[in-house]
Amino acid sequence: MTTPLSAESDAPARAKRLAALDNDTALKRLEHAAPAEVADLLARMPPARANSLLADMDNARRASVMAAAPAGTDWGDGQRYAEGTVGRLLEDPPAVFRTGTPVAEAIEALREVVKTRMVTYLWVVDAQQRLLGVVAFRELLYADRARSLDEVMIRSPFCLRPTTTLVDAMREVVTRHYPVYPVCEDDGRLVGQVRGQVLFEQQAFEISAQAGAMVGVEKEERLATPLWRAFRFRNPWLLVNLLTVFVAAGVVGYFEDTINRVVVLAMFLPVLGGQSGNLGCQALAVMLRGMTLGELRGMGVAKLVIKEGTLGLLNGAVTGALAGAAMYWVVARDGGSDALLLGMITLAAMALSCMVAGLSGSMIPLVLKRLGADPATASSIFLTTMTDVVSMGSFLGLVTWLVL
Repeated sequence: MTTPLSAESDAPARAKRLAALDNDTALKRLEHAAPAEVADLLARMPPARANSLLADMDNARRASVMAAAPAGTDWGDGQRYAEGTVGRLLEDPPAVFRTGTPVAEAIEALREVVKTRMVTYLWVVDAQQRLLGVVAFRELLYADRARSLDEVMIRSPFCLRPTTTLVDAMREVVTRHYPVYPVCEDDGRLVGQVRGQVLFEQQAFEISAQAGAMVGVEKEERLATPLWRAFRFRNPWLLVNLLTVFVAAGVVGYFEDTINRVVVLAMFLPVLGGQSGNLGCQALAVMLRGMTLGELRGMGVAKLVIKEGTLGLLNGAVTGALAGAAMYWVVARDGGSDALLLGMITLAAMALSCMVAGLSGSMIPLVLKRLGADPATASSIFLTTMTDVVSMGSFLGLVTWLVL
């Protein structure tokens, strides 16, 4: 049973609880709250979280909440940009001054602003709101009050674009480490600012969500997501996984007679499946990280896929030799006449399945992206199916063909 908003004591705690929920659950908690109350709570959340909740509201509700936004808060710009971009992290800059403003006038104007907002930089703009320069707040302490901001500002400062993805933005700011970054359109018009801390926190969330997406956990699911909501998030992908598991089981069932006649094969099936599956996950993790960091640009995708396939073949040959030796020892110990042949088959099947695992781990996210899907979404499920089918199918098929 959810606790009504009115029963929770202080606004910061309420905002923190709501931010920890998935969007649907959070919006249900806010369903009967007044627009002003909702706006106050959203204003206390990270900008990306507030903009995400606003984007999922119906048009009328969103308009009423945005109209009740606290002074200095404007989500209008953030709603114009896509999720995963700098624009979704925008906040209104508290200290924007026209070119030619005297230092003394800026100081007087800031006396009231600093009571409610933290000011790190002053942005100096022209009549068209194009960013001309930046003045660090502390520089005002030493500046001559008779001078204008233009005389003490740093001209043509670095800025981010609102349409820039978080990955690209992180690459641009990684060597700068400013506490606040101005955000400007292509024509130089200042549309807001984004705090470095918010930028890094959001990117950390995006990266942390990737591991869950690989196994079918929705990005929205949080620790505080209610039981049945979490069930609806996870169950569809588990059903897909069940279907793919039956595919792998069908391969084993097809060779049931082979397993019954050479019982030792059952002991080595999990070895091949587990080894090739782990190698495929390695290739998948490297490819997803490269895609997340934008490292694929300018690189030959075909060469990367071939590289992962070759790595799989080499690693499969090494591990396959060890597994083949184990197969030889087990069969020879029991007096089997096909010990050497079964050992060689184990080596060949391991090398082949690991090569396919490397190719699959690198290609599956690329195919999902080409189809317009999130490349991380449930990729591990499809990879596991591929590695299980190939490893077990090749192993049992070679035994059926060469031994029986």
